[in-house]
Amino acid sequence: MKKTYFSKRIWKDELDAFKLTEIAALGQLFNRAKRFVFQTLIRQKRWERELYKESIHVVVKKKFGVNDYIANSIVRESQALIKAQYSLNKLYIKQTDEKIKKIKQKLKKERSFLTTLCKIKESCIKGNIQFPKNRKYALHPSGLVSLELQNYSLVWTNTYLFEHQYLDVAIKRLKAKIGRLTHRLFRLEGKKEKLTTHISSVVFGSKKLFKQQFTKKEFVQNHPSWRERFLAARNKQVLISGRKDAASGNFVFTYQADTKDLYMTSLSGKVVTFPNVHFPYGQEQVTNAVFRQRICKDKKANGKPISWLVEDYGDYYTIKCLIDVEEEVLVNFSTSDGVIGVDCNVDHFAWTDVSKDGNFLESGTFSFSLHKKTNGQSTKILEAEAIALVDLAVRKSKPIVMEEIDTTLSKTGDAYGNKKTNRLKSVFAYRKMAQAIESRAQKMGVAVMTVNPAYTSIVGKLKYMRKFGLSIHQAASYTIGRKGLGYKEKAPQVLRHHIVRHQLPYWQQWWALNKKLNIRTEMFYYLFNVNKPNQPIKLTHKDLTEKERKHLQKAFV
Repeated sequence: MKKTYFSKRIWKDELDAFKLTEIAALGQLFNRAKRFVFQTLIRQKRWERELYKESIHVVVKKKFGVNDYIANSIVRESQALIKAQYSLNKLYIKQTDEKIKKIKQKLKKERSFLTTLCKIKESCIKGNIQFPKNRKYALHPSGLVSLELQNYSLVWTNTYLFEHQYLDVAIKRLKAKIGRLTHRLFRLEGKKEKLTTHISSVVFGSKKLFKQQFTKKEFVQNHPSWRERFLAARNKQVLISGRKDAASGNFVFTYQADTKDLYMTSLSGKVVTFPNVHFPYGQEQVTNAVFRQRICKDKKANGKPISWLVEDYGDYYTIKCLIDVEEEVLVNFSTSDGVIGVDCNVDHFAWTDVSKDGNFLESGTFSFSLHKKTNGQSTKILEAEAIALVDLAVRKSKPIVMEEIDTTLSKTGDAYGNKKTNRLKSVFAYRKMAQAIESRAQKMGVAVMTVNPAYTSIVGKLKYMRKFGLSIHQAASYTIGRKGLGYKEKAPQVLRHHIVRHQLPYWQQWWALNKKLNIRTEMFYYLFNVNKPNQPIKLTHKDLTEKERKHLQKAFV
């Protein structure tokens, strides 16, 4: 497993002019060669022919006058960047497909509504206004026309006003909206075709900074300042790949653990020293990796490469060490004592302690808020809560069970959904939550298992929420824990005879029940009790809304 460790800052004012010149020269040449290799490989793929008779490795050595080790790092960096672009391209195609799917659904809905309004308009012209049954329009005996919406109602004193104040305006707006949606659909289909056929390139130094020379007033008036910043961004990093046959795991960099000095062989062959390169969160791992590589006798068979990355931040440098770390073998995968089920949510982790027999023991939450937080703040907040969660698992000596969720596509395609729901989805950083928990768990020797998230919330809501007096998220975490232990959830007896087909697989039974019981979550505390299967469902409970009451009576007729 690859791990990267960051050093403390190495300030430039503590280095002499010779060192700064050599480091800057290496950074400029390395990145210029990397851009050349990347562009050459991209052109070869676009034109489907080789541009050079020799290998790209040999071409870089001759053109830029670098040794084998630096040339190898340049080519590997460029190839890795191309591979990353291909992976991104596949993701962009999936996201575009999702957007196209949602726009087509929206277009179908808007065109259906436009057809309805046009039919009402035609009936108005004929002098006999008629409304469809599935719409909330009403013509009253007094001549009033009303429209019942979710939060308010609209009323017109006669059909003439209804036709010209509402129908004509709504039809005009709908046609314009459909036109905009059609144009967006056309643009997205063109984008997908381009993503499928075109091999994209990269703007080194970031596309955002490149555009700022035309858009930011500071750079428009002073172009040399933009150029200076852009070149600094393009030449910021130098990554030298490790070699397992090298004495220190790398032929360009050598680290002395006792003095904490890092020696770099520059382009001119001279040695540049970075003094006091200390790794506050991994000094022991870096020291051990260097020591093991030096004492390794058969390096070609058992050696481990050590890569070094130098980053220029203007006033200081940061050194990063990339080493292979053996995964912790003392990880608790045993479920003999049970598991900790975890349900990740927008503002908290819900957890439940589940016994080895699948019984409920204890439950709780770790709350946090990511509202209006930056990316770095969100990471720190989640890491703090992940530490508390993993420490709980360590105290109970149990592994953690989580859901396996990918929110990449679900966040992409909901441009026309509910605003509040979309905002919550955008804040829900599940991947960051999972990474924080897994990283801490790996450090503490706690296993993290993942399960399919299908119907966990539904099962918890219908079966366990009232039984144990839990919130829906804690009930879901209990279901996740039971699923991690291998248990299948059957529908409770009080609801089982309401399933039309008893031969349905157990997960489809939950789908059918959830469709029938489409009401507010808090009402499941009052409608039925899973511990008393002989009691009927209270379809006319006083706290049910009229809409919920009608839906239940229709579903359980």
